[in-house]
Amino acid sequence: MKVQRKFLMIFIFLLFIVTPFSATASYAISNAPNTEITDWEMMWEADPSSTVQDAASDSRASEWQPFSYGDTLPVKPANIQSAWLRFQLPDYDLARPALLINKLTAKDVSIFIDNKLVYESKRNYPFNKNEIILSTTGTEANHMVYILLHTDSDWLGLKKPIIVGEEQSLSMLFMKKEMFDVFIGASLLIISLAMLLCFIFLNKSYLDGLNSLCIIIFSIGLMILSLSPYLHMVYKEYGFIIYFMFDIGSNLLMPSVFFFFEKIFGKGPFGLITRFRKLLVIVSTVLIGWSLSLLIAKKISYFYIAFTTMSFSGIILIGNGLLIVYLIRLCLQKNKEAIIITIGFCVFAGIGVLEVIWYFIKGMNYDLFLWKWGIFSFIAALIIILARRILQNYEQVVSYSKQLEVFNNELQRSEKMEIISQLAASVAHEVRNPLQVTRGFLQLLGEKSTNDKEKGYMVLAIDELDRASDIITDFLTFAKPQLEHTTLLNIAEEIKKIEAILVPLATMQGGVIKVDLASDLYVRGNSSKFKQALINIIKNSIEALHKEGAIIIRAYQDESQNVVICIKDNGEGMNEADLKKLGEPYYSKKTKGTGLGLMVTFRIIEVMQGKVEFISTKGVGTEAIIQIPLANK
Repeated sequence: MKVQRKFLMIFIFLLFIVTPFSATASYAISNAPNTEITDWEMMWEADPSSTVQDAASDSRASEWQPFSYGDTLPVKPANIQSAWLRFQLPDYDLARPALLINKLTAKDVSIFIDNKLVYESKRNYPFNKNEIILSTTGTEANHMVYILLHTDSDWLGLKKPIIVGEEQSLSMLFMKKEMFDVFIGASLLIISLAMLLCFIFLNKSYLDGLNSLCIIIFSIGLMILSLSPYLHMVYKEYGFIIYFMFDIGSNLLMPSVFFFFEKIFGKGPFGLITRFRKLLVIVSTVLIGWSLSLLIAKKISYFYIAFTTMSFSGIILIGNGLLIVYLIRLCLQKNKEAIIITIGFCVFAGIGVLEVIWYFIKGMNYDLFLWKWGIFSFIAALIIILARRILQNYEQVVSYSKQLEVFNNELQRSEKMEIISQLAASVAHEVRNPLQVTRGFLQLLGEKSTNDKEKGYMVLAIDELDRASDIITDFLTFAKPQLEHTTLLNIAEEIKKIEAILVPLATMQGGVIKVDLASDLYVRGNSSKFKQALINIIKNSIEALHKEGAIIIRAYQDESQNVVICIKDNGEGMNEADLKKLGEPYYSKKTKGTGLGLMVTFRIIEVMQGKVEFISTKGVGTEAIIQIPLANK
């Protein structure tokens, strides 16, 4: 419900902006084309109480200076704050005649026709851009129009031709031109708010960087929107507030940019990024509080304007210089994120510089607008960087979760091994002795028995006792894996002995054993235990073979100074679930298997400071890879 309310507020805000022109009434208009007035006259005014009659008097005729479209604005003389501008309306035959006055530079504007005040705009804030649509009448054709301009800045005058035409047509022309800034500014505001709403549902670890990005986009949109003459013309009563929207946006921009940099690239050398960011937060907080107090007081402070202009210029110069130096340093270190943001910033700066150069080439009679599109390249670079960082964090979380799963499995396996070890140590010896005594008596009874059926039972009972004894031996091996008598083992010789033992078993299964052994490979361990470990693995491979099966045993030295023994078969293979359970007690795919054989194998290799890894594909085969540290001769 809260999210819906916020989107509703955004919609109402846009509706508030576009309503004045969308509700313009329709009138029948003539087919007459628009007329441009490209020549006018201008006169400086030293007397602030001067009237239109004074300006039109013959005694001041010599003070009027002619100007045409394309001329640069005149430099305002010292101590002069006002000027008169006049032009003659052409002859026209229009249903709803109107004037569109573009690029009129002045803070206060008063327009007179036939010595009557027909338009007046007085601002208590220093905003000098004016775009005016002035309705006229058919009887005012060929009359002289006087405009009184007043400003506290260094420029006064008109930079564009005055257009005479149908009011509805001029309104559409004005909308087409001036709504560009409104569209960009409002779009950035909506994007920032929408992103903020979406980011609320993300992981809190991302919120600092995401919030700073939202504030960057929001502040840029606020600055663009506040500079649009459209809002100042349509909502004159809120002009003071709209003007200070720029100050609020500019004071939010640089701290949020530095905060974003700090979260992405760190504190910087000697913590400069963090220190400057803290300074910006203090300065911006003071200035925003100051501006809000002026909004309440409804009174402009020229000291505030001078101070904010100087501080904003200084912050931009010092801050951008610091960021540029830091970005160059990161780019030299081949930091991909720094390269991305540098490209975005260079596109923005390049467009701005080229447009400013073109502005002066055209004699300052060019509207700067391409730089606003360049802003999107900079914002896009910031979004790409943040998206990369989120993806990297996500991949890292996935990696950590996989490692955690492995550690959890290892912990469970270790706990199981410890339980079995304690059980084996306490029970194995006590069980083995009664088994041996029972086996001996069964042998004696079998030798004395004359009944073949009874002898068969005796043999079966002895076989089962032997199997139980083997299980207990495995328990003891697992419970006491320490290699009391270790020697230097030649891998090639040990594997050849194992080959000789297991070749007959492989032949009975319909398979063959092939070996490829490098010479001079030595490890330290117990020969008997080492053979037991390898025999357990190779026997499992033999039992998994089908007709024309093969087992390939390779031994070599890898780059990490380890002896690698690979035992690969083309048997039935295993799926992923079976692979994860290998080495666990009581897990076996054999009918009478206990799983203790592989468990003992893992423990023996582990005591030899090695590790065992199984790779298998169902229906293709299995490969066991054993890595044991190489021992010097």
